[in-house]
Amino acid sequence: MDHDELGAWLRLTLTPGIGNGAARRLLAQFGLPQSIFQQTEAALQLCVPAAQAKALRKIPQGWEALWQTTAQWLANAAPQGPARAIVSLGDLRYPQALLDTEDPPLLLYLMGPALLLEHQPFPSDRCLAVVGSRNPTAQGAENARLFARALCGAGLTIVSGLALGVDAAAHEGALEAATSAGTMAATIAVVGTGLDRVYPRKNLDLAHRIAAHGLIVSEYPLGTPPLPGNFPKRNRIISGLSQGTLVVEAALASGSLITARMAAEQGREVFAIPGSIHAPQSRGCHALIRQGAKLVESAQDVLEELKIPATTVPGLPHEGVNAPGAAASDETEDPVLAALGYDLMGLDALIARTGLDASTLQVALLELELDGRIARLPGGLFQRVGRG
Repeated sequence: MDHDELGAWLRLTLTPGIGNGAARRLLAQFGLPQSIFQQTEAALQLCVPAAQAKALRKIPQGWEALWQTTAQWLANAAPQGPARAIVSLGDLRYPQALLDTEDPPLLLYLMGPALLLEHQPFPSDRCLAVVGSRNPTAQGAENARLFARALCGAGLTIVSGLALGVDAAAHEGALEAATSAGTMAATIAVVGTGLDRVYPRKNLDLAHRIAAHGLIVSEYPLGTPPLPGNFPKRNRIISGLSQGTLVVEAALASGSLITARMAAEQGREVFAIPGSIHAPQSRGCHALIRQGAKLVESAQDVLEELKIPATTVPGLPHEGVNAPGAAASDETEDPVLAALGYDLMGLDALIARTGLDASTLQVALLELELDGRIARLPGGLFQRVGRG
């Protein structure tokens, strides 16, 4: 879009009282935003109430500064860095899957490889959302990484929210499967801030790598801070871009359940990985399964439901596809792993199960932990970590 068109879109998004629904009615009636601002107040009232029509006739506070800042942001992308773009509802690159939802954003701010942004950056039938707890168990984080790696290797773009925990692990897994920055994104991060900020800061390096092999997407103007209300709202974009949503771990109050609910309302598939009945992080997934979500034990379960042929999946069945921890030799080779099973367990319970004294058991647990086969959790608990 040219400079004046950019300014008009930004003015529309900044006008007080004009949400996405009112803006879409105005666009349907009058065409591009420039035409909206040429209308009389009486004409505008054909689409919106009088207060909103009056607001549209005024320049919003901060509009000119944002217009200038946004134009500079677009123009000043580093030649060797990620490209930048803004896609409006009328742009041919706007994702059709998101356009078909109830509340598509007016603008999408994008960062990613130039080759990707020049084409259709959102594969209409090849996106899968992977979401879950910000505080997952070690197994939950590993599940997210392995499933994302396998599914990206099968040709899916992994969509998540750049949050700590499951989101970050899913992005990492997809990036492991990425071979090059071609015309398909390995992973898409939908964020709740302006694209001139990274939140949380701990994921700064991850965000840079996503921008090199995928996309970072926001509906929020530059300068938007990490406001709490923005993150549940952006979840509709995560689910809306995707054929389905896979919930890896989620407590009953998790924001991931919001994403799953939105996916169901949008007519998308919902998948959930079951876990221990003793783990709070599994209760949200179990609730989803009771409500009709598809129970997932392997990446192949997802691919079959999405009707993606197994022949397109490189490395099956070894790329994190099998049920986590399913390498059967562990139980016969290591008595501590056999005693631990797949639930969370404390030291006293393990002493009772194994018959080992505390010092001997502590040494065995440390060796397993250093080998990456178990994880030590808060509260003195231990958990087996399956490695597919």
